[in-house]
Amino acid sequence: MNTLIPLNSQLLGAIRGEQFAGYDPFDSLNSTLLQATPFGRSELVRLAWLQLGKRSPINLRPLLRVPKKRNPKGVGLFILGLLEDHRRTGEQQYLNEAKELGDWLLTQRSPREQWQHSCWGYHFDWQARAFYVPAGKPNIITTCYVARALYALGEATAEQGYIEVALDAAHFIVNSLYTEADGRCFYAYIPGETAFVHNASLWGAAWVGFAGARLNDPAMCEQALDVARQSVSEQGADGSWVYGARHHHQFIDGFHTGYNLEALCLLRDALDSGEFDEAIKQGYRYYVNHFFTEDGTAKYYNNNVYPLDMHSVAQAVFTLLKVGGSAADEELCAKVIARALEQLYMPGKKQFVYQKSRWLTNRINYARWTQAWAYYALAFYNRYRAENQDEKN
Repeated sequence: MNTLIPLNSQLLGAIRGEQFAGYDPFDSLNSTLLQATPFGRSELVRLAWLQLGKRSPINLRPLLRVPKKRNPKGVGLFILGLLEDHRRTGEQQYLNEAKELGDWLLTQRSPREQWQHSCWGYHFDWQARAFYVPAGKPNIITTCYVARALYALGEATAEQGYIEVALDAAHFIVNSLYTEADGRCFYAYIPGETAFVHNASLWGAAWVGFAGARLNDPAMCEQALDVARQSVSEQGADGSWVYGARHHHQFIDGFHTGYNLEALCLLRDALDSGEFDEAIKQGYRYYVNHFFTEDGTAKYYNNNVYPLDMHSVAQAVFTLLKVGGSAADEELCAKVIARALEQLYMPGKKQFVYQKSRWLTNRINYARWTQAWAYYALAFYNRYRAENQDEKN
């Protein structure tokens, strides 16, 4: 018996108990205490306040009056997990729950009068070193993951409305995020920003290419290919990608590398193109060789195991099985999950810890960053295993 099935059911039960809402590593600016002072208008204060909430192993949010809320990207991940469970079991309750969450996402779109097309942002103000993003301002990663979830939901339910909204999101990416700056063409993380980040741009290219193929729009497909070519041209000779172009983006980590590879595979399959096969092959080789220890621990960075993070584990499941898929990849994936359960799962709480450093463990329950990824990845893995077992039988 696959013991991960009851474990993931328990994880889902804990998530349901919170109504799919929760805290987030980056939600500290939702503090009603901060918002009641003039300090919230200071970029430095916002950055420091956000980092305090993100880095503290003690959950200060109740004290700072940060409410638990649903995050659109997290809800998109929960929908994708529910659809995996529905596909594996055929049980209607998963589909009903996914539809309820999908309908909620439709109410959370960023203002159409401003953006003209369907798009989504985070439920909190977000201060990065490169830019400030107010709550609700659409970003490419949230929009792509929500669009993927709604499209999959539309296919599962045969409800065209979800599919139309999902494909409409690609027009937002084309019209509001396509950027030419510093000799590059790419999709920006948020409208008006010129910071170039590979995973954001590649996920945008993947969704625009996917939508362009289904809408029979050659211009969308060609733009998606041009954007993807930009990131492929900047892939290291060893197959790696740094996070982005700015000086503080010169690191190489596991889950963003996995994002890049999964996005390129989606674009390749959507457009039936072999153009990026070599980049995927080299990137995947680098990924497998640099982001796992001998015992199956998923490393955060190429040169450092720590912090251990369920986000790295979850993306490893998708990368190893979607980009890889060989028997050796499946064996490594099982090893990675087993090691994560030893290192990061808390059976008594039926949830995963946020991060574990060499000396410290942060057990704060984060809905989007940790539990949503864990649930979706394990639901995908359970369905993948069940279908492969059926094929062998």
